[in-house]
Amino acid sequence: MTDTARLTPPRPAPAPPAPRPYGLRTALMMTASGWSANQFAALLGAYRAAGLSDAAVNALLAVYAVGLIPGLLVAAPLADRYGRRPVAFAALALNLAATLLLMLGAGTTLWLTPGRLFTGISAGALLAAGGTWVKELSSPPYAPTGTETVAARRSGIFVSLGFASGGLAASLIAQWAPWPMALAYLPHVVLAVLAGCLAARSPETRPATGDTTTGRILADPTAGGGAVRPAADHEDAGSSGRTGGRRGTGFLRAVLPMAPWVFAAPMVGFATLPGLVDGGLAGWQVVYAGVATAVVPGSGVAVQPLARRLSVHSRLLTGAAGLLVMAGGFALAVPAAGYGQPVLALVAGAVLGAGYGLALTYGLATTAALATPSALARLTSCFWSLAYLGMFAPLLLSALATGVPMPRLLAAAAVLAALSGALLAFLNRPRRP
Repeated sequence: MTDTARLTPPRPAPAPPAPRPYGLRTALMMTASGWSANQFAALLGAYRAAGLSDAAVNALLAVYAVGLIPGLLVAAPLADRYGRRPVAFAALALNLAATLLLMLGAGTTLWLTPGRLFTGISAGALLAAGGTWVKELSSPPYAPTGTETVAARRSGIFVSLGFASGGLAASLIAQWAPWPMALAYLPHVVLAVLAGCLAARSPETRPATGDTTTGRILADPTAGGGAVRPAADHEDAGSSGRTGGRRGTGFLRAVLPMAPWVFAAPMVGFATLPGLVDGGLAGWQVVYAGVATAVVPGSGVAVQPLARRLSVHSRLLTGAAGLLVMAGGFALAVPAAGYGQPVLALVAGAVLGAGYGLALTYGLATTAALATPSALARLTSCFWSLAYLGMFAPLLLSALATGVPMPRLLAAAAVLAALSGALLAFLNRPRRP
């Protein structure tokens, strides 16, 4: 060997490829999911004006949830087994087909029920598979280190953006455009196609099968900033809080007291309250309903900086604060409904939406911390399923209002939300070692 060869330094190893914004590109799928849900809710007044009864309209709202929960529970194990990517794209295609059925419903209501059912199924599948895909694409190695907190919240933020923008866009089109009950759904068609194109090059992120012991995570729901620690193999799942992909006692204790309120509060804000206060809005009911569907989830997005600061101190504080804020929103809704005040109803909806944003942030971050990597989609679907039980709130209130005045029901909801916040704090209080 020559002296020159001995003195030549070894070539440095090639640098790993820089992370790409796959998480942001794929997150538009979540916006499409939220948009598909609220574009119909904003048209409730228009459907009532077209001859649908209140009972029929509330039933169509509930049909969405009937499809959504099975969609969540079926798509999650499929995503864990076959991958996030194929399940998410299949769900997006069904989401697009469902909107086309709703467009056909402009001519006959025969298409509205299957359209709403397929919207629920596809939205649930997108939340389970797409939400997990977005979370993993927003985390290392697909994203820079230090983005774990953003990753847990990103899918919820983009779903909320869809909730807020979809309803407003649909209501404005329905108010002034020709063929309103068909054209109001056109923006979602464009959005779904664009979301699919942007996500087309995003890689699969499903963990390798067979690795069930590494990467297990334990989390104390009261831990500041979502702190986590590795789980020892000998620790008991039920007592430690590790779920192993099952709804263990730790998950139920951390999530169940608040999960149904996550969507009960905003649904009351933009589906129930507008119908109670629109008597003095002759000719503007559709636009008012659209503004309500934008204000409520929009507040959930706007409150995210506060949610992030609260989580630094304690993730549990974020969830308990969300329920207390919801209680305040229900309390404001009492005089709004009692005296038919549209402006106060919007204020109440904004407060309910802020509580929704705090509670959703807590729920998604806690679920991500409790799940094993190989079962993240399944545990996420459990959280969404519990949360979407709240979508039956308008139907429940409508049924109870036949015997009890609506202001009293809203006052009862305020008390129950406050008690749920106290229960959440009590069940997950720090325990002495």
